[in-house]
Amino acid sequence: MFDFHLDKERYFEFQYLTARDHIIPFIDRALPIHPDLRVLEIGCAEAGVLKAFLEKGCECVGVELSASRTEKAIELQSDAVEAGRLSFINKDVYDIDVENDLHSGFDLIILKDVIEHIPRQDEFVPRLVDFLNPGGMIFFGFPPWRMPFGGHQQMSRSKVLSVLPYFHLLPRRMYSLFLDAFGEDPVRRDELLEIHDTRISIQRFERIVRDSGLIVAKRHLWLLNPIYKYKFGKGPVAQLPVIRSIPVARDFVTTAAYYLVAPEARTQ
Repeated sequence: MFDFHLDKERYFEFQYLTARDHIIPFIDRALPIHPDLRVLEIGCAEAGVLKAFLEKGCECVGVELSASRTEKAIELQSDAVEAGRLSFINKDVYDIDVENDLHSGFDLIILKDVIEHIPRQDEFVPRLVDFLNPGGMIFFGFPPWRMPFGGHQQMSRSKVLSVLPYFHLLPRRMYSLFLDAFGEDPVRRDELLEIHDTRISIQRFERIVRDSGLIVAKRHLWLLNPIYKYKFGKGPVAQLPVIRSIPVARDFVTTAAYYLVAPEARTQ
């Protein structure tokens, strides 16, 4: 297992730098980032991504299921919390009440490496529209399911499995037996199986977007995920145009997909 998944402060820094150097420039061309923007991040973990938006003067809210990660986020960004510029909701996103929990809508919603963890994605994505202000947009960044480490096997306790590409594509039963054979920790095993159950490819994501009444305003596919620059000193590298044009093949060699989507009226 890669140690940066255990070092929360280090991972916070990775997320912050990725947001500052890549996510904000990607969004800004379609939705200018300015101090009046109200930003919601779902599955914010330690809220490293939100730090980059706070630096732009935005008002930020993070939703995070893990109480311990929320506590760490508050510790790491105590100044912003005390100033009232950053707040957190420690809940399952399916339990969020727009009026009582959020109080008002958002100009931008962020899901960075989160959609692949959320069950019933075809129910979840259209619900996000209820969280948006008029003219608001939603950013998704995720590893396509069929890419070499689309099962998040880098989270594995096993040194062998953490660097073994594509084995997550095994049928669920075989995948589960494989995890057991390498002595995977039961808690981590359940997390890996959850991702297997909620797997999301580029094609499936785009279908859910269409079926949710949303339009893709921007898309960028990466051969090498921008966060690899901070994790491994590699990249970022945009996906080759010829690969982007082949629907099935691109999933196997695209390590990150960035999308900015909006209700249809926003793009007219």
